[in-house]
Amino acid sequence: MIPELTALLASPAPPPFAVVRREGREGVELMLGDVIDVDQLADVPLPSVPGTADTAPGSRSDSGSTAATDSSGTGGTAATGGSGTDTTDASQVLALIPYRQVSERGFACHDDAAPVRCLVVRDRHVLDVEDCLAAIPDAPLDVTADGFDIDDDAYARLVGDVIRDEIGRGEGANFVIRRDYRARIHGASPHVAALRLFRRLLIGEPNAYWTFAAHTNDGTMVGATPERHVSVAGGTVVMNPISGTYRPPDGVATPDGLLRFLADPKETEELFMVVDEELKMMSHVCDRGGQVLGPFLKEMGHLVHTEYLLEGQTDLDVRDVLRETMFAPTVTGSPLENAARVITRYESSGRGYYAGVAALLEAGSGGRVDVDAPILIRTAYIDPAEDAHDPAGDAHGPAGDVRVPVGATLVRHSIAANEVAETHAKAAGMLAALGLLPPAAGSLTESPAGSLSRSAAGGHRGDDGAEAGPDDLRAEHPEHPGHPGHPGGSAGSGRSARLADHPGVTAALAARNATLAPFWLRRQDTARRDDLAGCSALIIDAEDRWTAMLAHLLRHLGMAADVCSWDGKPGDAARHDLLICGPGPGDPRDLHNPRMARMDALVRARLEAERPLLAVCLSHQVLAARLGLPIAVLDQPYQGTQLEIDFFGRRTRAGFYNTFAAWTSVPSPHDPRRPSDSWMPTAPAHGEVTASPTLGTPPGMRIAASSPGVEIAADDATGEVYALRGPGFASVQFHVESILSVDGVDLLAGLVQHTMTTTSSRTGGAQ
Repeated sequence: MIPELTALLASPAPPPFAVVRREGREGVELMLGDVIDVDQLADVPLPSVPGTADTAPGSRSDSGSTAATDSSGTGGTAATGGSGTDTTDASQVLALIPYRQVSERGFACHDDAAPVRCLVVRDRHVLDVEDCLAAIPDAPLDVTADGFDIDDDAYARLVGDVIRDEIGRGEGANFVIRRDYRARIHGASPHVAALRLFRRLLIGEPNAYWTFAAHTNDGTMVGATPERHVSVAGGTVVMNPISGTYRPPDGVATPDGLLRFLADPKETEELFMVVDEELKMMSHVCDRGGQVLGPFLKEMGHLVHTEYLLEGQTDLDVRDVLRETMFAPTVTGSPLENAARVITRYESSGRGYYAGVAALLEAGSGGRVDVDAPILIRTAYIDPAEDAHDPAGDAHGPAGDVRVPVGATLVRHSIAANEVAETHAKAAGMLAALGLLPPAAGSLTESPAGSLSRSAAGGHRGDDGAEAGPDDLRAEHPEHPGHPGHPGGSAGSGRSARLADHPGVTAALAARNATLAPFWLRRQDTARRDDLAGCSALIIDAEDRWTAMLAHLLRHLGMAADVCSWDGKPGDAARHDLLICGPGPGDPRDLHNPRMARMDALVRARLEAERPLLAVCLSHQVLAARLGLPIAVLDQPYQGTQLEIDFFGRRTRAGFYNTFAAWTSVPSPHDPRRPSDSWMPTAPAHGEVTASPTLGTPPGMRIAASSPGVEIAADDATGEVYALRGPGFASVQFHVESILSVDGVDLLAGLVQHTMTTTSSRTGGAQ
């Protein structure tokens, strides 16, 4: 037996604790200590790093801080947390970070006052998994199910509203809206119920990234999360975008069913969208480059996901990395800032810790502080029932109210019934642990001796799914947790067969990378170019951090790049060789919107000054309107779509994330390609532009008939404008920086060089 666990189970008021089984680590970690609440991530206390001061790499935060308060309720001494550079004498700190911390980035949220709750670890034990199973009774829980707070029909209507009113109006590429499954546990206090659920999740969800339970006097949570949000070890940052969900109809995954899932464009695009979104974060925090690894499979008890790993290098404090990556697009949407607004509009209450992270800070190598931070999903929150202390309130003794939040990723071609089913599937693992659903087919079983073994059904992969990738990729990256030589990897998961090893599945996964940008699939820290050396760019962010990826590409090309918010002070923009007006959500025609008016003013001023200008996506539409081209809503949004286009005579695959587009002319009312939207009347500042096919121009290129020198790359059949080039300016509707734009880095270099050289030739000198 394990006396520490036995004591926790027996105590009516145990001290704060956490139990965690982490992917790639041996055993179960039991942590006990003091709890403090802090207001900001900068105030999260750091663990001690032997032989270093608190200014060691990875331990300095540039943000402000506030005082910490002791909320342990145990009379213990609270750890210091009042300064962003404070270091405790503890070996580890577990910080539970609620969703409301997005307000630190200026994003909207329902403020439910959930604190950043820190367990300052004073006592740590590594326990054998089988000993844990033996120590925690497998007594069934008495659970009453209340069901989802939003019923299936209402959630389906909500899905339709988001697709029509948000994605359909250019507010973003995808959004995640939650609903909560509610239940009540009878006859067990929250911490006892959590430990019993933890035991069941160890058995039922063996491929989770973290299986954990955490208890303080103010709240209890237990979960099996599949997804690492971010980790930092020795300056290496890893993020793990997971998206696309295969729900085996009979509970047993098969190669044929998995292959149909892998061939579904909706599921593929959904994954690529979150990869792009997390590349924005990685580009911001990893100034020394990085790489995309995968794709892999992530197989949970009731469903299968697809995933990538993103790896890069940073010198930032781990708390700054946590702040700048709040929060994963897989649980919010993109672009993140507007996704936060959409969530606030469609969810009626705060999220608590759902979609936040559990961040374990600990001493790393080289005097650094490391962090391992999974997303808080597939997690149950257990609070003492309001009538738990009223003998008449619950005849079965102690009671706890249970909340299991789940959400579906809504994209342009989501089907409401399927998204409803996805929320059921995501709740299924926890509901099975609660005894409200049968266990998944093929899940772990327990032998009479208490040891774990696999049942014969199904075919799941090892600890984190890396075996699903091509063999040569695993061989090249022995540091990857899926590599057989890595502590977290394995040569086999105990299954009689693994779906990830099926030749068709392996080939289907590998084929996904064939049409992605090689730039992002290879390491970027060893092969810099000097195409634009000595030049500088100012990038205006219109509320979408594609600008971080643009800056990363430009720096790779040798250019100095700064990013400024649309509502900030750009400083002396004239001192930069190039102004890049960036992407953002919304309707470019709405000049009553301060952001649209500002982007229009920036474009207009740069054109009038005859200084180099590049406009991307939203700003491309703003520029096109300035040049007199009509703007309208697409019949079907292109959010996360890869199209093969003719780019001024060059065939290329490009990533589109737009709901609006510019057109070469207004179609007749009877033209089937006419979008179902009113056309934007324009009052161009640079003369009317009438584009038409011109003899001798390359395929896909048009010439502005009444504005000499302005070239238009457009679809010959529809007139949809993909790009513009003129004296000193250029624009693209697609995202050269996206992983979906195969030739993106070369196209960007050419566009920048065009703006610089054509301006110089027009004005008679460099600007």
